[in-house]
Amino acid sequence: MADNARAKKLADLIREVVAEKLQRGIKDPRLGSHVTITDTRVTGDLREATVFYTVYGDDEDRASAAAGLQSAKGVLRSAVGAAAGTKFTPTLTFVADALPENAKTIEDLLDQARASDARVREVSSGAAYAGDADPYRKPEDDDAADAADAAEGDDGATDGDRSGGSASA
Repeated sequence: MADNARAKKLADLIREVVAEKLQRGIKDPRLGSHVTITDTRVTGDLREATVFYTVYGDDEDRASAAAGLQSAKGVLRSAVGAAAGTKFTPTLTFVADALPENAKTIEDLLDQARASDARVREVSSGAAYAGDADPYRKPEDDDAADAADAAEGDDGATDGDRSGGSASA
């Protein structure tokens, strides 16, 4: 089994070779310049490579690009084999990257959060505190309360302790 550095290096090479070949070497109109290779991952034994791609366009463009990549798989694998110089050229599997959809979902969620924050800010703009502005006790407040208790003559004894007599009759 190969080390991770070698697999990473091969993955980077595959990404570069496939992107270059798609841009300049394959004349399939389905692939054009609207296909972008985003990432490549190679298994630990260097036998299989997964190439992630995105397509600029609608669902029809994505479907045609997927078909174009499937038909160009052999040519792309040959180019990778020539560039890599390894004993075994990894098989290529093309997977549409979910990055644009995930980014759109996150952006929509952030827009909802911004709108919610704006509504809360608008509602609370003229509001006043329900109690004091600062609901937390401070040490100087505790000292003042202790001084007030001492002034009242509260020495901490309960009424049962002050009776002086026994509880039995």
